[in-house]
Amino acid sequence: MKTDILLTGASGFLGKVIYEVLSSQHLITTVGRGPAVANGGHLTADFSKELITGLPDVDCVIHCAGKAHSVPKTEEEKESFFQVNYRGTVNLCQSLQQEGKVPRSFIFISTVAVYGKEEGVLISEDDPLDGTSPYAKSKIMAEEYLQEWAAVNNVKLGILRLPLIAGPTPPGNLQAMINGIRTGRYLSIGKADARKSMVWAYDVAMVIPAVAQRGGIYNLTDSRHPSFRELEYKIAEGLGRKAPLTIPLPLAKLLALAGDVMGDRFPINTDKLKKITATLTFDDARAKSSLNWRPSPVAEKIRFVV
Repeated sequence: MKTDILLTGASGFLGKVIYEVLSSQHLITTVGRGPAVANGGHLTADFSKELITGLPDVDCVIHCAGKAHSVPKTEEEKESFFQVNYRGTVNLCQSLQQEGKVPRSFIFISTVAVYGKEEGVLISEDDPLDGTSPYAKSKIMAEEYLQEWAAVNNVKLGILRLPLIAGPTPPGNLQAMINGIRTGRYLSIGKADARKSMVWAYDVAMVIPAVAQRGGIYNLTDSRHPSFRELEYKIAEGLGRKAPLTIPLPLAKLLALAGDVMGDRFPINTDKLKKITATLTFDDARAKSSLNWRPSPVAEKIRFVV
């Protein structure tokens, strides 16, 4: 019996949403180091270190597993990005090929970090991949490997380059922002008018069948690219809290300089401040024209799940 989907990373934030959305219409087998997803077949394996045996026949592989949301401080920590994001992808593909279970389509969850931009407006899929962080470079290497592998094995490849992903209990900086506003420990900076691309996790999950049919490389965003001020107000509204206090940008710059000296003990530094105050958005026009991408506005959605 052919299984519809093989899903990696099902225990992660986005993986859980993908499983939740697609399992109602597809038979899904998960694979990874984490525990089995309820009511789903599961293979326990660490494909960042080894090949996998016992893989089922599948129509589509969704490769959502990966390492993110951390800043490496040692060479070993840097290398772990390549081991998980690149070597894990290679081992997964080689396992499928070795077992004679090459799928019809393969969806790879990538990141807009591959562009290596700290600011910019409506960056498209045709922009160069200039990312230099271990995270970005490991994803670039995985993308390049997959494009070669898919061409050789006649697999329809879809690559989804995602910005900040929002949804219930999101990871990383967005959850830190929510927690800060909830506890009254969040300070807005200046006009807070920098815009950032974001995407609603459930929208990503729902567009995957279309990507599996068509293939291609796509930026996915909510098309609205909310400002920090808009997000702050909507999150505060959802939490039933007052809008956060605002500090002037010159004061924030002084605090950031102090953070440069004090290190991780301080909540802000010059690099973090630059990211907060710089607009960085990505163009999802290709997804709209090719996939009928009609995303939800994150700022409106987020206030109902905080």
